[in-house]
Amino acid sequence: MRAWSVVEPGPVEEGALRLVEKPVPVPGDDELLVRVRASGVCRTDLHVVEGDLPVHRPGVTPGHEVVGEVAGCGAAAHGFDVGERVGVAWLRRTDGTCAYCARGAENLCPASRYTGWDADGGYAPYTTVPAAYAYRLPGGLDDVTYAPLLCAGIIGYRALRRSALPPGGRLGLYGFGGSAHLCAQVALAEGATVHVLTRGAAARKLALGLGAASARDAYEMPPEPLDSAILFAPVGDLVPFALRALDRGGTLAIAGIHLSDVPALRYDSELFYEKQLRSVTSNTREDGREFLALAAEHAVQATTHAYPLSRADQALADLKAGRFDGAAVLVNDLS
Repeated sequence: MRAWSVVEPGPVEEGALRLVEKPVPVPGDDELLVRVRASGVCRTDLHVVEGDLPVHRPGVTPGHEVVGEVAGCGAAAHGFDVGERVGVAWLRRTDGTCAYCARGAENLCPASRYTGWDADGGYAPYTTVPAAYAYRLPGGLDDVTYAPLLCAGIIGYRALRRSALPPGGRLGLYGFGGSAHLCAQVALAEGATVHVLTRGAAARKLALGLGAASARDAYEMPPEPLDSAILFAPVGDLVPFALRALDRGGTLAIAGIHLSDVPALRYDSELFYEKQLRSVTSNTREDGREFLALAAEHAVQATTHAYPLSRADQALADLKAGRFDGAAVLVNDLS
């Protein structure tokens, strides 16, 4: 099959991601073989391609927002039938035995493995997933609409919970790409007031269209103090701005897997009055199940821009340049 491969991490516009020939993967005993129908384009894919994240698998095929159908099953893979639609997400495997897994924090498992980083992902006609980590996808949404929910949606949901937003609270979202615009819909459905702070005019327009109370440049102050904020943009310079925007006792959650350096913080203006600064690390499978149920209940949908899978490099370049709002999704046209 023709699949995308990170031949040597570097700028995506300089050919770090290339189409190569790879064999169709063989599922392990507990794995499903999945024929890819659509694969979302996540900023984490860009970090893998450009080397912001260290190489875990040389020549890896990115992609971890995969909608596909079961094309085969390993001998010990249970719970799914050939032809059934499934979702493949970022968290691929944990050991299930460590102290973190035992207390329900499998996202912190030191032995955790990830689709499109530790194993080949969805920028290809076929991928694999352990059956225990696949998501069952009910009807009602098409493949392109579903794809961003499987990482952007799930991570945005975990970030929302980590932000400790009180009922009816005031939430600030810094950056408004694929994850933030899904998180905003959940927060609004739950009664929050949402303020968006982002650099892109198109993203600000989308935010207002979804019901945000305000949309301003990322380095401006929101029109009122915030109870909680989430930093989706991988820009460490924004951390002091977001902390200053918090009301007393507020919480800032940093949602990205990669962040540029954070400048020195002033204790009196940015951390005093019991403000909290939290990170977000991956997600648990329970996060995924909870979010997908909420997405169905509240009709949460991504604003999507479809690209053929054969143009994955262009989709990532456009993501890097901020050329679209919402999320890009690759539709399989390879074999």
